[in-house]
Amino acid sequence: MPEPTEAVPAGPHVDVVVVGAGLSGIGAAYRLETECPGRTYAVLEARDAIGGTWDLFRYPGIRSDSDFFTLSYPFRPWSGRGSIVEGEQIRRYVADTAREHGIDRHIRFQTSVVGAAWSGERACWTLTLQKTAADGSTRASTMTCSFLYACAGYYDYDRAHQPDFPGQSDFAGTVVVPQFWPDDLDVTGRRVVIIGSGATAVTLAPSLAGTAGHVTVLQRSPSWIGAVPAEDALADRIRRVLPAGLAHRVIRGKNIVRQQAVYAFCTRWPGLARRLLLGLTAKAVDPTLVETHFTPAYDPWEQRFCVAPDGDFFRAIRRGRVEMVTDHVDRFVPEGIRLASGRVLEADVVVTATGLRMVPFGGIPLTVDGEPVDLHERFVWQGAMLTGVPNFAVAVGYVNASWTLRADLTSRLVCKVLGEMDRRGAASVVPVPDGPLRPQPLLPLSSGYIRRAQEQFPQQGDRGPWRVRQNYLLDAALTLRRDLGRTLRFAPVPGSASPARAVSPAARATARGR
Repeated sequence: MPEPTEAVPAGPHVDVVVVGAGLSGIGAAYRLETECPGRTYAVLEARDAIGGTWDLFRYPGIRSDSDFFTLSYPFRPWSGRGSIVEGEQIRRYVADTAREHGIDRHIRFQTSVVGAAWSGERACWTLTLQKTAADGSTRASTMTCSFLYACAGYYDYDRAHQPDFPGQSDFAGTVVVPQFWPDDLDVTGRRVVIIGSGATAVTLAPSLAGTAGHVTVLQRSPSWIGAVPAEDALADRIRRVLPAGLAHRVIRGKNIVRQQAVYAFCTRWPGLARRLLLGLTAKAVDPTLVETHFTPAYDPWEQRFCVAPDGDFFRAIRRGRVEMVTDHVDRFVPEGIRLASGRVLEADVVVTATGLRMVPFGGIPLTVDGEPVDLHERFVWQGAMLTGVPNFAVAVGYVNASWTLRADLTSRLVCKVLGEMDRRGAASVVPVPDGPLRPQPLLPLSSGYIRRAQEQFPQQGDRGPWRVRQNYLLDAALTLRRDLGRTLRFAPVPGSASPARAVSPAARATARGR
């Protein structure tokens, strides 16, 4: 499907700017359309297409790592086949959602936000933009908005994490980064070594094994990997007997409860979970491989869990199409990779699935009244807004469940905050703690890519709305019911010098009519 053409008229000011036209951004725009109909908004997308991560990542086998009944939007039931869904299907789903609801007309493509400055006197954000033309040239411009909502996730789209492997320039073959997979790469009959043990490696290995001469997965240490059904038989039965909307809600509820139960079991009884998972792995592969290649040093869910749809990763190992090697890279050599043990893995193609780089919220530098914002000094309120940063929100998903569950709750919360601003006639709003907070990491995982970026991200607190719970059931019950006045500070509209109003006339009229 061709991407929609840009239809947003150039304008100096909108009420809300959403950064990113991926899964979160399109969901946020839908909530603004339906719950804040009086407000103007624009979606700014640095790339030339809808889809975000699902448009960027095109490596073989790319797919969801959680079920699509919960990863999809609650307002647009998933009607396709399967529970674990291919990346291209997800991209089409997001793009179709934008088109069906008229959101595509609000997207400004190839427009990057390279800076955002808040003025308390004017009660608005001034955004510095970089527009990329078809020929690759760029043009700088600015626009203003009353509220800024960052839905760009936390992955660096421009760079992956690339360790400095000694001798890499000596390698006679091809080195590939999954994040930037070449369209013309053909591995048919070739020897492929994948460096990594995370979700990307677990996805790539069985996908490449179908055509490659041989695939080796080289890992420094094992990860937790579990087989999950690619299709949900119970969900299919439910969809046959219930209307689409009701079936979607029932299936989502079932899967949410299951996700939360598995996570709670693993974190509350890690020893028992470890024994159970290792027993299942021993049934999926040669049991003699389990201790060396499939027994992680960390407990289940201390890092994100890798899934293998229908056990495809284990099946490729059983059939001899994929070999596991647990060792360290000593250096690259012309014929492949020499390991710390002295063994040389011969390769024609090396795939460096060594992890992602994280940047907070699209990497946009923020200033408030001329002062740069150090995100690590800020606390997150309700998983959405930041202390000391007015009229700003971010969409951050769960680490133990589908991203969309948390992102959609945040978008609904943003709309509630905007509605409260209408009711109070406020121009700005900022979270204010009701006492000292004990800082804790925002993302509670020990994964290397998270540890490397921890100092760049804001922190969570130790209580109430300052905690980022990894529990959708609690969040769904509490997020939209809190008294906003207890921990948010609302400020009135400034004097007549303000060119940018936080509340549009149409929004005020809508609020009065409620």
